[in-house]
Amino acid sequence: MLQKSVLLLALAASALFAGADELRVMTHSSFSLPKERLAEFEKISGVKLAIIKGGDAGEMLNKLILTRANPVADVVFGIDNTLIGKANAAGVLEASSSRVGNSVAAAKLPGAVAIDYGYVTLNIDKAWFAKNKLPLPTSLDELTRPAYRDLLVVQNPATSSTGLAFLLATIAGKGEDGAFKWWQQLRDNGLKVSKGWSEAYYTDFSRNGGARPLVVSYATSPAAEVFYSKDKLSEAPTANLLLAGGVFMQVEGAAKVKGGKQPQAAQQFIDFLRSDGVQKDLQTKMWMYPAVEGVALEPVFKHAPKPASFNNPDLNAMQRKTAGWVGRWTRLVLKSAP
Repeated sequence: MLQKSVLLLALAASALFAGADELRVMTHSSFSLPKERLAEFEKISGVKLAIIKGGDAGEMLNKLILTRANPVADVVFGIDNTLIGKANAAGVLEASSSRVGNSVAAAKLPGAVAIDYGYVTLNIDKAWFAKNKLPLPTSLDELTRPAYRDLLVVQNPATSSTGLAFLLATIAGKGEDGAFKWWQQLRDNGLKVSKGWSEAYYTDFSRNGGARPLVVSYATSPAAEVFYSKDKLSEAPTANLLLAGGVFMQVEGAAKVKGGKQPQAAQQFIDFLRSDGVQKDLQTKMWMYPAVEGVALEPVFKHAPKPASFNNPDLNAMQRKTAGWVGRWTRLVLKSAP
């Protein structure tokens, strides 16, 4: 029904867009929808899409801020709840909404429209732990013990949204001073820091030939392992390690860019991202949960159960303190981390 409603809205408005040349869509580098799906939007709206990959979500936002006097995009996808405060403070977004479906966690993105959500958490290499007969840690504090020395790789929160989300979870879960004390102990216990998620997961994680059986990743990563495996797997080779203070709920959204040339087409695209087809596709293309209530999960998501709880600082704290937290983390952890 959602898809039908969106198509009807699009067809009704298509005459308005018939003369438009293109809709400039700024996205982060992980944006991935089938070409056929994007072509569907172009057909029903009469607008040509120009997808602009802006790098990591933080880089993308910085580009919007630097070009706000002469916007390089009309609509943006990928602003998340770690960045929405900065985006609103910089004045680069038009307050946006959607009439398509009810949102999960809409309050976490004031001024933007929730499109998908996920959970940053620790992942383990099940085979490594079985082979080495090492019990799984039951708390973040256990990771600072000698038994877990040199086993964990995290992403740098200054260069990775995944790493930033995990840092924020530890602060929300342990308190600011408690979290940084823990990070210092973790550093002294052989923590490795990678630039981004790809380096950590595909180079350092033991599941992919690295030496670290613990990695910061996503609650959907085990499902992705099953989906992309060349062998038919009934069980994921990795699993989530859901520890108190180690789970962050990330909500991604879309919004019109202030000063954009195509505000009507931008609204059309936001509604399109919340349509049934897109909400289905993003599950196995971007490995996020659909933000529109009532959208069925893909069968492979049985390997990606949602965490029962998570640890997020409030939005005001993230807006005011994140830069300081990242600076403090950098001075503390990168001082001697490999």
